[in-house]
Amino acid sequence: MSSLDSLMNLQGAAAAFEYSDRGELTDHRISEQSNLTADALDLLAHVFVANICIATMQARGWEKTTGQGGFYPVQGFTLVGLEWSAVGNGRRGVVLRNDKADFEAAYAALDS
Repeated sequence: MSSLDSLMNLQGAAAAFEYSDRGELTDHRISEQSNLTADALDLLAHVFVANICIATMQARGWEKTTGQGGFYPVQGFTLVGLEWSAVGNGRRGVVLRNDKADFEAAYAALDS
């Protein structure tokens, strides 16, 4: 079973996707019950890469400025929406329905 298929087995999964370090969608799965498209996942992948870059800059700056540690490296990104949320880590992401989302399980699956 592929890693995307494993992500699609998470409760409430609407889509799972992989992307390049530049945010281009490289592979995906979309649930038949979802109205998401490959174009929407490509945009979401770009959002993940951009936000992880910004969060990394902020974490490194905060550590250098304050001397506090533990903020870098950034481990992932979650985009919370009204009906669904998206969790990304590494080069993979999963879109979950909020009424069924288990964010801990999503991060665990993305780490494997």
